[in-house]
Parts: sequence; C-alpha cells; structure tokens
Amino acid sequence: MYNNVGGQPGVPRPPVNSQPTPFGNAFYGAGSGLIRGGLGAYGEKILGSSSEYVQSNISTYFSNPQYYFQVNDQYVRNKLKVVLFPFLHRGHWTRISEPVGGRLKYKPPVYDINAPDLYIPFMAFGTYVVLAGFSLGLQGKFSPEALNWLFIKGLLGWFLQVALLKSSLFFLGGSSDAPFLDFVAYGGYCFTGLCFAVLGRILWNYSYYFLMPWFCLCMGTFLVKTMKRVLFAEVRSYDSSRHHILLLLIAFAQLPLFTWLGNISVNWLI
Repeated sequence: MYNNVGGQPGVPRPPVNSQPTPFGNAFYGAGSGLIRGGLGAYGEKILGSSSEYVQSNISTYFSNPQYYFQVNDQYVRNKLKVVLFPFLHRGHWTRISEPVGGRLKYKPPVYDINAPDLYIPFMAFGTYVVLAGFSLGLQGKFSPEALNWLFIKGLLGWFLQVALLKSSLFFLGGSSDAPFLDFVAYGGYCFTGLCFAVLGRILWNYSYYFLMPWFCLCMGTFLVKTMKRVLFAEVRSYDSSRHHILLLLIAFAQLPLFTWLGNISVNWLI
C-alpha cells in the first residue's frame, strides 16, 4: 500500500516534514515536564531518595515521552491506514532499530511506521469524547455530568485494553523491560475506529451496525499482527499453543470492548 517511512535499517532517510506538529510541541513540554519533573520531585519528597535516582527509574519504566510524539503528517496518514485498514498493509510489521551508544534502539515514529506513538491515541480519544457529547446532544440527553462519565468510561476502556496487552505478555514470560508507554499507545489506537463508528451513527444510525463490526475486526487484526511481531519478541520461551490462544483472546476481546465504548448513553455502565 505504501513504503515504510523508515526505509531499510542502516540507511538513514530524513523525514518528509522536519517540523513537528503543533500538538507535538505542546505534548513535548507537558509530557516530559510532568513525568520527569513533577513525578520525580514527588517521589523524592515521599521516599527521601535523590532526584536523579527517582527520575532515572521513572524514565526507565515510562521510556522517553518525547519519543512518542515525534510524528509528521505523512506518518499520521500512513499510521491511520495501518490501524483502520490493516489488511491492506503490504509492508513488514517489525520495528526498525539502529545502534546508539553501543546498544540497539528503535527509531522514532517519524522514521518507522510500525513504531507506537501517543499523538494519534490522544487525538482520537479527545475526538471520541467530543463526538460522544454531540451524540448525547442530538438525543436531548447532554449534560456536563454525562460527558464527565463518558470521559471516565473512555479512560476505563483504555485502561482495560492496556491491561489486556500487558497481561498477555506477562503470561508468556515476556521481559518487563518493554516500555509501559508502548502498551498505552497500542491500547489507545482503538479510539480511531470508534470515532468513525460514532460519527457514522450520528450521520446515519444504521451505518453504525456496519462500521462497528468492521473496525472491531480491523483493530483485532492490527493488535494481533503487532503483538505477534513486536511485543512477543520480548518473550523468553516460545509456546505456539499459548501464543495462539492469547492472540485469539486479544482479537475477540475487541468485540465487547468496542460494543461497550460505542454505546453512547447516559448510563455509561452499559
């Protein structure tokens, strides 16, 4: 469908758009300042440890927040194609690595279409909340309290998706060194399909019943491909039967999750 943004390993290729997006600049300062500064200072106060020790451990667990916002317009377009239409992706699913300081590190999203990012999940989540509020308004049920509950419902769905991916790797004996923000990024991509499904219901109510199963299937396929080629590479031992069972679990879990999040109503529990 398109060429991988990063090209082949070992052959540097400059990004098409060297200037980061405005949203990216905003998240650079906010994400880095909160995680490295705020949480580090809080940990130092509570635990009595040095600021360097606390911040280094937080950085190890959360990786580098700025990495996940190094995107450009071309990456966003191509990534949306991979997430929404994974069947059309003809490239490989493995991430591109490069030697940095004697160690192999993954290239940022702007150079690699298979790298996880947080720009698309955050934008999709915000769009989902806005569309959900607009849908409630058309039903005559909008209220600030209902919108707050839908916001919490979306966050809870995101958390459940991340917990599913993280626990799948844990049950396979995967390395705990996998950055937590990788799971957050992969789990947040579900809101891209949900936005189109909710928008379809707003424009034509019956289209929801075609769009929801389609994007549910696409998200399941995307996560299976990603977990199989990217995250399961961290697993120490290979057990094909356990791999296949957990991959099927991840795929089938998208149906109840999408159905729950796609049901825009005042009662957010159903």
